[in-house]
Amino acid sequence: MDGRTLLLICGIGLTAIPAPAAPGNPPRLGISSLSEVAVPERPYDENANADSMVESAFARAQVAHKRVLIELGGNWCADCRILAGVMALPELRQFLEAHYVVVRVDVGRFNRNLQIPARFGITQRLEGVPSVLIADPDGTLVNKGHTAALADARSMTPQAIADWLAQWAS
Repeated sequence: MDGRTLLLICGIGLTAIPAPAAPGNPPRLGISSLSEVAVPERPYDENANADSMVESAFARAQVAHKRVLIELGGNWCADCRILAGVMALPELRQFLEAHYVVVRVDVGRFNRNLQIPARFGITQRLEGVPSVLIADPDGTLVNKGHTAALADARSMTPQAIADWLAQWAS
């Protein structure tokens, strides 16, 4: 067994089930082009209480010993919607659920919920959206200086997005 595949012995034979990818080992996606991604129209809840959602995410992350991934964006933003679609791919969603508590925060047109990035010292206008904040359960931002790396998601492959997200997994 290579450590990436678990074999189950069933009464009728062997079935291979992929094991969750380890931190730093991104899942291999079954698609290669963004044209194959289902892009949601409105991935951000404009009426959600962002402060409550983020506080809840940190509480769950402490219990689960995971990092918090805060995706800042807006429904008007094509790159934000593309990122949401890639993150919803089954292989990547499983990886994210294993390593992060994910929360999606609507920042409107850079005029809403800006207290969320401010709690991590980001008080200037966001460099772009989507911006991704990855923090330890104690609130320490671990991807400082790299929060806008996915702001041009449309120019990346789905695998490149998965690779970027995986590098910060704990």
